[in-house]
Amino acid sequence: MLIDLLSNAHMYYNQGARFKKAFEYLANTDFSKVEKGKYELDGTNLFAIVNEYDTVNPDNEQMESHKKYIDIQYIVTGAERIGHDFLQQQTPSKAYDEEKDFMLWGEKPSFYSILREGMFAVFFPHDLHMPNIMIDKASFVKKVVIKVSVDQ
Repeated sequence: MLIDLLSNAHMYYNQGARFKKAFEYLANTDFSKVEKGKYELDGTNLFAIVNEYDTVNPDNEQMESHKKYIDIQYIVTGAERIGHDFLQQQTPSKAYDEEKDFMLWGEKPSFYSILREGMFAVFFPHDLHMPNIMIDKASFVKKVVIKVSVDQ
C-alpha cells in the first residue's frame, strides 16, 4: 500500500502507464463539476468511481480486498480514517465475489491512517483495507476510487 499527496503522484508513474493515466486524471479533473458515478478511462482496464457519503462508525464494518483491480482512493473533499492490514493467513468472512471483485475479512485492522483532502492511498490485492471510517464523528466525504486492472 502507498499513502501520499497527489502533488507527489509523479513519483509513482513507474508503476505503469495505467498509474500515470490515473494520476493525471486525478490531477487534471475539477471534481467539483463531476457527478457521482462510474467513468471509463481505458475500458475495463482503468475506470474511476466518484462517490459522496458520510463516514461511518467502524464497529459494523469489515476490511475488504480485491483480486482483479488495484484501488487508488483519492480524497476530493473531507477526511476519513482507513483501517489496514496485510493479507497473510486470514480467512475471509465473505468469499470472493468474482463479479464484484471483492471479499471481506472479519479481523480488525492492525493499524489506521487518516486521509485528508488532496491525499491518496493505493491498495494492492495483498492489502486489506477498511475505508469510509469516521475520525471523531460522521462527516461528508467526496472520494474518487480509480480501479487499475492488475492484468498489464
